[in-house]
Amino acid sequence: MSALSDSGFEEDLHTSPAAASSVRLTSDLQECDYEESCFIIQRHNELQFLAQNCLARQPQITAEARSKLVSWLIAVHKQLKLSFESCCLAVNIMDRFLITTSVAADCFQLLGVTSLLIATKQVEVYSPRITQLLSLCCNSFSREQLCNLECLILLRLNFRLAAPTLAFFLDYFTSRTTGYQTDGAMDKMVTTQDRNVWKEPEKKWKWLACKVCELSLADYTFNKYMPSVIVLYNNAGSSQSLESFCFQEYPTFEAQLLFQQCTEDLKLLVSLNQDAVQDFLSL
Repeated sequence: MSALSDSGFEEDLHTSPAAASSVRLTSDLQECDYEESCFIIQRHNELQFLAQNCLARQPQITAEARSKLVSWLIAVHKQLKLSFESCCLAVNIMDRFLITTSVAADCFQLLGVTSLLIATKQVEVYSPRITQLLSLCCNSFSREQLCNLECLILLRLNFRLAAPTLAFFLDYFTSRTTGYQTDGAMDKMVTTQDRNVWKEPEKKWKWLACKVCELSLADYTFNKYMPSVIVLYNNAGSSQSLESFCFQEYPTFEAQLLFQQCTEDLKLLVSLNQDAVQDFLSL
């Protein structure tokens, strides 16, 4: 069993089923700084936390219902001034729970806010109050229901909560491309009223990258892609170096086909939301 840790990065790699892979990973980590080490470990863990086809066994939950709930969670995380990491982790927790347990349609929103509460306990300094979260659901659920579901989620996920997320890889790749880490700055930038902020091309591009990540988070089409794949191609247009980096990290033919498919899906996603993008670019 993996050792417990606060950050989630100190997994006991030597007990992994892929022993040879763990040895190579340990060797790679010895040559990296902290930021690169975190990236390598999270890349190594991605498949373990991928909630692919999470609605396959859900008779009452549709892709449209999931999209609406995730879009609502994105709005809630901004209203509560939570980090994008909390939002991404909440969606991952929710999706992985959907793989294990059938959920009734009238309890789906409760699953969303409970997942958000668990995520904030992992990420934020202070979590939202339960009463605050329940009020956002028009008090349709009780405190006891939320707490019982929280316990059930933790048990079904075996307390494995430190999932690699879109937010993590977005921070990594933007810092790699520009030397600038978001650290929650995206959420602050989105709400600012200072139009001069958006005149800086670098910051405008970062906001667009974050916006596309939000859109992909709510779109069930991207449920099958690893977060690093989505973020890498989301950022690829900003730097040719990321293209070469892609081939280093994902050298197989199958991986390249996956990237090509992800790229086409991202282009379609942006085109379907072109009005929102154009409104922003006109600032």
